[in-house]
Order: sequence, then structure tokens, then C-alpha cells
Amino acid sequence: MSRGRIDDIEILRGFAVLSVVLHHAHGNLFTWSTPALERLAVYFGGGFGVDLFLVISGFVIARDLVPRLQGCTSSQQACRTTLAFWIRRAWRLLPSAWVWLAVVLVAAVAFNQSGAFGTLRANVEATVAGVLQVANLRFAETFGSREYGASFVYWTLSLEEQFYLLLPFVILLSRRYLPHVLVALVVYQLLSERTLLSVVFRSDSLALGVLLALWSRHFSYALARPVFLMRGWLVGTAVLCVALLFLGIIDSNVLKVVSYRFSLLALLSALLVWMATYDGNIFLPPGPLRRLMLWVGARSYAIYLIHVPAFMATREIWTRVSPGAVFDTQYFYPFLLTAGALIVVLAEVNFRFIETPLRLRGAAIARDYAGGDVTAEPGRTTADMKVQ
Repeated sequence: MSRGRIDDIEILRGFAVLSVVLHHAHGNLFTWSTPALERLAVYFGGGFGVDLFLVISGFVIARDLVPRLQGCTSSQQACRTTLAFWIRRAWRLLPSAWVWLAVVLVAAVAFNQSGAFGTLRANVEATVAGVLQVANLRFAETFGSREYGASFVYWTLSLEEQFYLLLPFVILLSRRYLPHVLVALVVYQLLSERTLLSVVFRSDSLALGVLLALWSRHFSYALARPVFLMRGWLVGTAVLCVALLFLGIIDSNVLKVVSYRFSLLALLSALLVWMATYDGNIFLPPGPLRRLMLWVGARSYAIYLIHVPAFMATREIWTRVSPGAVFDTQYFYPFLLTAGALIVVLAEVNFRFIETPLRLRGAAIARDYAGGDVTAEPGRTTADMKVQ
């Protein structure tokens, strides 16, 4: 299996972040209600992008970290390998996250005539939670009861950071029993009724990604190769479209009676990622759409961080452009184009001037610390999403 960027994984990242953007647009960008928007919200839930991100993250991280830690011959080497991993992840994720926390905080003070960014107090509390990596706890605490702030998406980043912090210890303590521990964790969560707290601490998707990485090192992984998908992009694209449709329906309000919604989302997301891990270029035909989704996938982390502030900024901009206006369907395209332009431009700026140089800097520091025994992050050349 390729140790470099897997294009099908990047494409899944692209669809994952677009689904989340679509999910959050209802209510955060388009604050009015229309029959079309309501139907979309009822029949298609884009929140499944989080589960898809989590599976991808578990796979990408574990396929490099697990063999590296399991190959350590001393506690000192294991300690250096773990610290190098944390250094690399910190440089990769924290600079962009902190920049956009600061942007939201400044906007809540200086660019908030419409009130779109919320109150200063809520955003200060949200910023502290984001910096301390406990935003998922704050999300559970405030959900449905009080204002979170404009950085509410950081709950998934906190979940992933907690995962990155604990994973090396689980690997080192479990040793050869690591698959058994992960399977037990997955089965327990898949069969459990989900509370709000268990949802913001859900690790079954992450664990499934790690299990995929472990399986990819076993001979049976090659035997399970989905050959029928490798005969051309048509079958793979059809499977991708159907899977995304099912994910959207499962995550919608149509199937509220389904008690194990998050379990189904995790399993179907893992199935998609499994297909992508063989690096067969099975998703989307060569051409503009594929190149677009690869671009989106490479910048998915930036898009994830930026899209909600861009929605709020769009509302603030049009409040100032059209004072006293009542925003309704006639503003659909102005809002859509403004938010889209902000997301594209700001994501590209973040990718080029924050993510890429600091990611490379962090990799160099980690490599020097580990004595040159740290490779570039596998599976991609840019950010994870977080769900990351």
C-alpha cells in the first residue's frame, strides 16, 4: 500500500468537509426558512462528515504511528517517538486553530454590528475551551441550553487532540492485544445508546480507522481487495454517491426512530475509507471534478475552521451593505456567493501561509528530536479534520 498521499482519501476528505459546510449553512448562513431548505434539512443531514473525518484520521495516523511505536526497543525510544509525534501534530493543527479562534474573538468585538458572532463572553469562554482542548465538554454543556460562540466546530478538534494524546499510551500498553482492545471499544460503543456526552466523546469512528490501519499490515487485507471497484471509475463513483446518499439519510430527521444512528454512520464511513485505502483511484473520473475535490480535500482542515466565521462575516457584511434589510430568499445567492468566496480565498491563504510552512517546520523539529526517524505524515501532504 502506498505510504504517500492517497487521492481517494483526499476525495473523501473533500466530500466530508462539504457535507459539514452544507449542514452548518442552515441556520448559520441562511437564517430564514423556505420549503426547499426545510426539505433538505429533513431528508439529508450533513453531520456525517464528522464521522468520515474521524475514520480517516484514525487510519492516517495509526498506519505510521503504530508500527513506529511497536518497533521501539526501549522505553527511551518509545518516549522520544511519542513526543516527536505530539510535536508534529501540534505544529500541524494548533497554529491554524489558534489563528481562527483569535479571528473570531476579534470579530465578536470589532465586526459584530449584526450580532452574528454572538456575545463576547460566550466567545471568550469558547476560545479558552478551544485552546485547552476541552471544547467537546463545553459543547455538551451548552448544547440546547445556552450560547456556545462562533467556534462551536472546535469540539471535534478537541476530540481528536484527546485521541492523539491517548493513542500512544494505548498502543504501548496493549502491545499485541491492541486489535482486541480496539474491537472491544468499537463493539461497546456501537451497541450502546448514545447520550450527548457519549456523542462528543465518541471514539468508535477513530478506533475503526486505527483497525483499518492495523488490518492493512495483515496478509488478509490484500485478499479482501475490492477488485470489482478497480475496473474503472464508474463503479467506484456510483458506490461513492450511493454511500454518501445513505449517510445523509441516516443522519437526517427522516430516521429519527433509528437508535443506533451514530453506529451506522461510523460503520458506513469505515466501509468507504476501507475502499479508498487501496489507492486504486476509484472515486470520480479524471477531469475538473476530480481536481476540484482533491483541492477541497487538501484544504479541508482550513475550510472546516473557516466556514462558520465566513458565514457570520457574510451576515455582517450584508447587514452593513443593506442596513435595515430583512434577509430572506432574495438574499440566497448574494449570501451563497459571498460566503463561498470568503471560504475559498481564506482557505487558500491559510493553506499556503500557515498550514504548509508550519507543518513542514513541525515535521523538521520532530525529525531532529527523534534523530531523523520521523517521516512526513502519511496519507496526505496537507491537513487532516478533524474532524479534524
